[in-house]
Amino acid sequence: MSGKVGDNLFRASGVIAAAAGGGVSWQAVETGATFTAVAGNGYPVNTTAQACTVTLPASASVGDEIIFTDYARNFDTYALTIDINSLNYQGGTTDPVYDTAGESIHIVYMDATNGWIPIYDGAVADEGSIPKTQKGIFAYGYGASSVVSMSNIIDSSGVIAADVSGVGTARYGPAAATYGIDKAIFGFGNGYTAVTNLVTNVGVIGADVTGVGTARVEPDAAGYGGDKAIFGFGEGSGGHTAVTNLVSSSGVVATDTAGVGTARAYLAATEYGDDKAIFGYGLTTVKVSMTNLVSNTGVVAADVTGVGTARNYLDAAGYGGDKAIFAYGSTAVTNLSNLVSNSGVVATDTTGVGTSRYGAGSCSYGGDKAAFAYGKAASNTAVKNLVTNAGVVGTDVAGVGTARRDLAGAGFSSSA
Repeated sequence: MSGKVGDNLFRASGVIAAAAGGGVSWQAVETGATFTAVAGNGYPVNTTAQACTVTLPASASVGDEIIFTDYARNFDTYALTIDINSLNYQGGTTDPVYDTAGESIHIVYMDATNGWIPIYDGAVADEGSIPKTQKGIFAYGYGASSVVSMSNIIDSSGVIAADVSGVGTARYGPAAATYGIDKAIFGFGNGYTAVTNLVTNVGVIGADVTGVGTARVEPDAAGYGGDKAIFGFGEGSGGHTAVTNLVSSSGVVATDTAGVGTARAYLAATEYGDDKAIFGYGLTTVKVSMTNLVSNTGVVAADVTGVGTARNYLDAAGYGGDKAIFAYGSTAVTNLSNLVSNSGVVATDTTGVGTSRYGAGSCSYGGDKAAFAYGKAASNTAVKNLVTNAGVVGTDVAGVGTARRDLAGAGFSSSA
């Protein structure tokens, strides 16, 4: 007899089936919107780009088995639908839809009555991944008539809390990022300062830390490498700059790294792809839309031609676990957004949702969502707009806390 013979799953006379997983022939990763499955095969299915429908064989023999697994842990965003192709599935005739991140489905053909039956259907723990940010914090900014230092925490369900008394130098135009997996850092700001303030994993802002690097206003910052951060660009006393400052996993800011890319300020930055970062948009002598990708070792790349409406005073945050979004800003004032794929590709403008404004803050929260809050429209506001894990910006939610602009936000805490 040729071919593979595994253990008899059913122990019935004359029925020989491959052992669970052992006799399955694993195929290349499926990335398309459709494909047809063959009995005896296992299929890693990557739904990063779109949902997928797999068609089962038109005929089957008792003991035939097929395995599907969520290769990129995206079934919750783009689901896997199984076209049962005339045979029953768990005794029914409805095409099942699997929409849980990390799910694996191991099916076996039993008989004409029940057809295909899952012998395993569950989500595999994402043990190797970086814990996701659950809460966020907004802080600093320009209030009704002066700079402030108060902060507001956003919880894992997207609810912003009332003001907490300020700690550290009151200022506008700082930047903020997550570091150390579950902590945050605010740094730089008006008055051309380089002072920083660390945030614990329970959201407590620390006192001023003596500044390192070029003192400047309106840089931005993002996490990279899973547990580190980077500040970049901004306006110093001598004009716009492209210098960057790396932040270690323990929150120590390094001296200047020579700038790469077009010197500018009033831009935005965010983490994407789990361990990389992107700086985008901003102001040189004119508003621009170019971007600069940052590797998972903190190396900033050259300019990438801009996509979307050139603007400044916008903000950005991660969503969906590995993607990002730029939104709002000043063209005149806008509410446009631009999604960023998990490979760092910026999409064209998405029609704006919510109050058009500039100088908002943003952060990730809830593991895979984002929030934009505060900013200035006709006047300062505290309105917020939540972003789903599919990158859809929600309508305005009434603001909480002091209305202000030119603040910063960052995620912290890996516990809900």
